[in-house]
Amino acid sequence: MESANVKTISDCFIKPKFITAQAKKPTYFSPWDLAMINVNYIQKGLLYPLPDDQNFSITTFLDDLKDSLSATLTHFHPLAARLATLKQQNPPSLAIFINPDNSPGARFIHSSVNLTVDDILTPNDVPLVVQSFFDHHKAIDHDGHEQSLLSVQVTELIDGIFIGCSINHMVVDGTSFWHFFNSWSEMFRSKRGNDLLDPISRPPVIERWVPAGSKPILTLPFMHQDEFIDRPNPPVLRERIFRFTSDSLAKLKAKVNSECKTTKISTLQSLSALVWRCMTRARQFPADKETGCRLAVNNRRRLSPPLPDNYFGNCIQLLRVTTTAGELLDQGIGWTAWRLHEAVINHGDKEIREYIDSWVNSPFVYKMGVFFVGDSIQMGSSPRFDMYGNEFGLGKGLAVLSGYANKFDGKVTLYAGQKGGGTMDLEVCMLPENMAAFESDEEFMSVVRGDNGS
Repeated sequence: MESANVKTISDCFIKPKFITAQAKKPTYFSPWDLAMINVNYIQKGLLYPLPDDQNFSITTFLDDLKDSLSATLTHFHPLAARLATLKQQNPPSLAIFINPDNSPGARFIHSSVNLTVDDILTPNDVPLVVQSFFDHHKAIDHDGHEQSLLSVQVTELIDGIFIGCSINHMVVDGTSFWHFFNSWSEMFRSKRGNDLLDPISRPPVIERWVPAGSKPILTLPFMHQDEFIDRPNPPVLRERIFRFTSDSLAKLKAKVNSECKTTKISTLQSLSALVWRCMTRARQFPADKETGCRLAVNNRRRLSPPLPDNYFGNCIQLLRVTTTAGELLDQGIGWTAWRLHEAVINHGDKEIREYIDSWVNSPFVYKMGVFFVGDSIQMGSSPRFDMYGNEFGLGKGLAVLSGYANKFDGKVTLYAGQKGGGTMDLEVCMLPENMAAFESDEEFMSVVRGDNGS
């Protein structure tokens, strides 16, 4: 890909179509949000074929995207603002919030690259150039004090269009990221173009949740950003997407449940168990080496009373199950899946509130360096998110792709398959030597091929 330099054509900022009374108020953060200040933005996007319609105009298309984005930002107004911090010395504390008085808008970039859709989708590994389809490369959430909290980059390919969004991870989790993306797509379809406030089917709940009895404005116990900012350089990784048919996943789930003499273990838990086992085997750990599997769990419906699905912000928690490499590989896949299943079903209101109370008493932030150790795997995102329903007049997307953000050896991202119907895609990041063993692992590849039993 010698000509794979992405060139910027234009760059501007998009403000909300209307400024509501709520948009004039600062937005303070929950413990889940504040813990994210040190991680990268979420970067996800969709690759589309260029329309066959000879009347298609990229200029008109971009104008429609900008107009609908402006209307969408009226509802998702925090994405047009920037972060601000109030410092206090005694005791040391930082109160970080979204400042409505500094709202220059979301960034919108139009770019181009001399590549085809096949150049992106044909190689086994995801091409490195895909990282250039997103703004905020290597940015961490704290950078949202100066940089936009949302940046959209529309990249023209020779025969395709890529729409990539980078959103500050303090402001959204995966659920809220796709909630915004879905709403923008919905607004694009309506193309009302009038002076009225355009309604959306799922208005976001902007006000953040804080535990009862705590201060309404939560702070971090630091004097200066140097006490918590961490920008480690990850090692060189290979990134590959593995695609699973619904039939193959059904057979895997049936095998796992049969081993455990149950019907309760889900497809996701079965697949996570498979990946954990095979990735551990590929890493060739000694038998007594501890290894873990981290699952990102949505807390919205697990709280009592539950938070609404439209709650806009972070509401996720990482559950970690550990064992030794020897035990993991000596036991059957059903044993592994049951361990993950138990962790998920035992995570409820009591456990969530204990975690939050612990954070309030002793606040902390995630540091990416911890994830670079390479002894665990982490399952992120969800095939339940509506990704391919975002068409923007271009038809169904060809692929969901991600940027540089939050990747390390053992990071696995789950997507719904492009064909739907229960298909699933796994984006796997591993050290090159580990990936070579992983993609040759017979237990794993038999499920990818679909010849994993009847």
